Amino acid sequence: MPDNLTPEQRSYCMSRVKGKDTGLEKLVRSELHKRGLRFRKHVKELPGKPDVVFTKAKVAVFVDGDFWHGYRFPTWEDKVSDFWKKKISKTRERDINNHRLLRDEGWTVIRLWQHEVKNSLEECIERVVAAVRGANHYEANEGVGQEAFQTEKLD
Repeated sequence: MPDNLTPEQRSYCMSRVKGKDTGLEKLVRSELHKRGLRFRKHVKELPGKPDVVFTKAKVAVFVDGDFWHGYRFPTWEDKVSDFWKKKISKTRERDINNHRLLRDEGWTVIRLWQHEVKNSLEECIERVVAAVRGANHYEANEGVGQEAFQTEKLD
């Protein structure tokens, strides 16, 4: 399917898409702050520049949009153009690689998906709080957000 916008129009539209400090990120950070947790944002020295970083606890949190980061992408990739297939696939590969690099450096990585934050904010915040306070290190790393990187299509 060809793009219905000129390259200049598409460039303008894409330049307006926020990459950080999105509404979801602000919501998550606000809830964490209300619970007395202090953190850094978008730490460029870490792979993937996590959205929320708890340095002492070595917990990195990513708040990812379902479309942009390809939540369960194999189940819907045939519904988008080749441009989006390539773009989302590269994003997913980069996310997986950054996750691996952080884990190898001893970080607990939590990925909060857009639909999780919207549907169950409290559970998302509890996952982060538990990881920061040292409870359930394994569950935080292998938790709810990771199944979205499956590589096979679901029937």
